[in-house]
Amino acid sequence: MRIISGLYKSRKIVAPKNLPVRPTTDMAKEGLFNILNNLFYFDDISVLDLFAGTGNISYEFASRGTEQITCVDEDFGCIKFINQTAEAFKMPIQTIKSDVFKYLEKATLQTNIVFADPPYGFSDEQFAKIPELVFQNNLLLEDGVLIIEHSKHTNLSNQNHFSYSKSYGGNMFSFFEIS
Repeated sequence: MRIISGLYKSRKIVAPKNLPVRPTTDMAKEGLFNILNNLFYFDDISVLDLFAGTGNISYEFASRGTEQITCVDEDFGCIKFINQTAEAFKMPIQTIKSDVFKYLEKATLQTNIVFADPPYGFSDEQFAKIPELVFQNNLLLEDGVLIIEHSKHTNLSNQNHFSYSKSYGGNMFSFFEIS
């Protein structure tokens, strides 16, 4: 994986092969950040990265100037890798090792962007629980957005607070906003 833009533009990051992850493709990540670039000033926002995996999305935010980034993942290897990478690049990323749903049930942290990249094999009920908990617990700041990455075979348009989706190859990003 590589960082698309910002301070660490074109830097390659190689994750250990034994991590249980599916990093967002560069094409999809570039499309996502083109959208976000029109919505936010990256140095003025805070980000919550759920199912953070390798930290791919968080590194992109940090490279673009975001200074408040929290990553949540339940895999110790993922958290260790994110911590090592963040330290090596001096990125302001905090990590929390937790089951994402347990974290969301107790979370009080409000952010501008909540990004979730759960396993593509999640059931409809598991996908639905993410926006339910984010909005129920008021985790978005005013004008904030929840973005869920999923396969093109998953349809989240029937969920509360759904706004729109964008497709990049086999990747989809569904956007949810406070109504």
